[in-house]
Amino acid sequence: MLNPENTFYSVKRFIGSKMTDLDEEFTKMPYKVTADENSNILLECPAMDRSFRPEEISAQVLRSLASNAEKHIGQTVDKAVITVPAYFNDSQRQATQDAGKIAGLEVLRIINEPTAASLAYGLDKNTNEVILVFDLGGGTFDVSILDVGDGIFEVLSTSGDTRLGGDNFDKLIIDYLLEEFTKKTSIDLSTDPTSLQRVVGAAEKAKIDLSTLVQTTVKLPFLMEGTQHLEEIITREKFEEICGDLISRCRIPVETALRDANLSKDQINQVVLVGGSTRIPAIQALIKDVLATEPNQSVNPDEVVAIGAAIQAGILSGEVKDILLLDVTPLSLGVETLGGIFSPMIQRNTTIPTKTTETFSTAMDNQPSVEIKIFQGEREFAKDNKSLGVFTLSGIEPARRGIPQIEVTFDIDVNGVLSVTAQDKGTGKQQNITISGASNLDQNEIDKMVEDAEKFAETDKEKITEVALKNQTDMLCYQLEKKAELLDLTDELKETVKTTVESCRNSLQSDDLTNLQSEYEQLQQVYAQVMGQTKSDA
Repeated sequence: MLNPENTFYSVKRFIGSKMTDLDEEFTKMPYKVTADENSNILLECPAMDRSFRPEEISAQVLRSLASNAEKHIGQTVDKAVITVPAYFNDSQRQATQDAGKIAGLEVLRIINEPTAASLAYGLDKNTNEVILVFDLGGGTFDVSILDVGDGIFEVLSTSGDTRLGGDNFDKLIIDYLLEEFTKKTSIDLSTDPTSLQRVVGAAEKAKIDLSTLVQTTVKLPFLMEGTQHLEEIITREKFEEICGDLISRCRIPVETALRDANLSKDQINQVVLVGGSTRIPAIQALIKDVLATEPNQSVNPDEVVAIGAAIQAGILSGEVKDILLLDVTPLSLGVETLGGIFSPMIQRNTTIPTKTTETFSTAMDNQPSVEIKIFQGEREFAKDNKSLGVFTLSGIEPARRGIPQIEVTFDIDVNGVLSVTAQDKGTGKQQNITISGASNLDQNEIDKMVEDAEKFAETDKEKITEVALKNQTDMLCYQLEKKAELLDLTDELKETVKTTVESCRNSLQSDDLTNLQSEYEQLQQVYAQVMGQTKSDA
C-alpha cells in the first residue's frame, strides 16, 4: 500500500508476451512496465535500481510456494506441475516453464487450467459429460468446453478475454470512489500514491464484501496528509450498475465457446466455476441466464486449479493410481489455551480422515480439572472463532502448574465426525466428546471466516504478542518466587525479587502494557542474578 511502484502483481498477463503484443491501456499499472530493444517486457524496480522480467517475478512466487510446502511437509520440493490458461500460446507456456526453472524446480508438466479444474471436481469419474469451465480470475477470463469421460479430457473449444478479470471490477470501484470524493472535496486522490493505494485496497474489499452483503461502507480516514476522510456506502445494486459493462462482457466468450463447439446450452451437463471473481452474484446470475443451469460450486473456486494440479502430480509420480478425491476439513480445528489464544490442532484443508495428538498442561498450582474448549476457524483468538463444544477432565492429581501432562487428541473420521479425547498421563483418567458435522458450514460462512482471518490478521498478531508477553511475564514471576522460597538468597536479592515481581504483577493486573516489555527484561536480569548466586554458592 505504501510502496506501489515496487510491488508487482498480475504479472501473468505479461508472461511470454512482447510489448508489441499489448496495447497501452493493458500496461497501465502502479509499477512501471517498459521493454528492452527486442520488445521483451521489463518491470522496473526503483528500490533495487534494476528491472525484472515477468518470469523472474513468477519464479519468486513459485520459490515462495515451494518453500512453504517444504516447511509444511518436512521434505525437499524440487518438482512441480504448473497450470496455465487454455488459451496460452507456446511462448507463454515456455515462459511459464522458464519461471519454474528460475525457481529451481523441475517442471514435470504444464497443464491447462480447465483440465485441472475438471480433475479437482472429480469429473473424470463420470462417463461422457460435456463440461463448461467458467474461469474468471484476477486478471483474465477463460471459458473452455470439455468432453470428459474414462479419464480422457478433450477440449472442444476455448474462448476468453485476456483483459477481463477481478482487477477490472476493482478499477471501476476505484474510479467511482475517486470521482465521488472529488465531487465532495474538490481533491484528486489519484495524485497521491499512498492515498490511491489505500483506495485500491478498500475497493477490492468492498467488491468481496458485496458477494455476501447487499451493501458495504468504505471508510478511509486521514487521506492526503491526514486532512480528509472518505466514507461511501456502496450497495450491491450500485456495484452492478458500475460494473454492468464488464458483467455483460462475460456473456460473449460463453456464447462464442458454445458456437465454436457446435453445441447448444442444453447439451452442457455441468458448469464448473474457477477463480475468486465467480463469487460475484451477478456473474452467477449471468451463468444461469445464459446456460439455464446451476453452476457446480462443490470446490473452492480459488483453490480448484491448484488441487487439480496436485492430483495430476500424484498421477505423474505414481501415487495416484485410481483417482480419488477425499474430503477436506474446510477450517482449522483446535482448542483454547491460556490467554484466550486459539491453538489449532488440525489445519484447514487437511485431508480427512486424520488424527493428531498434542500435550497441554495446567495454568495454576494444584488445578483439579481442565476445561477443554473446542473451536473452528482461522482467527488467532478463540472467541473470534466458532465454538463446537466443551467438556471437563476432572481428577487431576495436585501438582505445580505446568507439571501435569494432558494429552488432547483430535480425530476426524471419513464422514467428517470429530472426536476429541483428553487424557491425564499421570492418572490415566480421560474424557471425550463427539461432534458430528464439524465441517458442515455454509460456504459463505467458511469464506467469511477465512476473510475475517485475513482482515484481522495484523490486529490479531499484535494482540497475540501482548498475550504471549503477559503469559511469559506471569510464568517468570511464578518461577522467580519459587526459586526465592527454595534458595538461600541474600536479603538484598530477596528484596529485589520481591519488588520486581510486585511491579510486574501490578502491570499485569492493570493491563498497563506500555512498560511491560522493559519490566519483563528487568525480571529476566533478576532471574539471571538469582541463578548466578546459586552457581557461585555451589
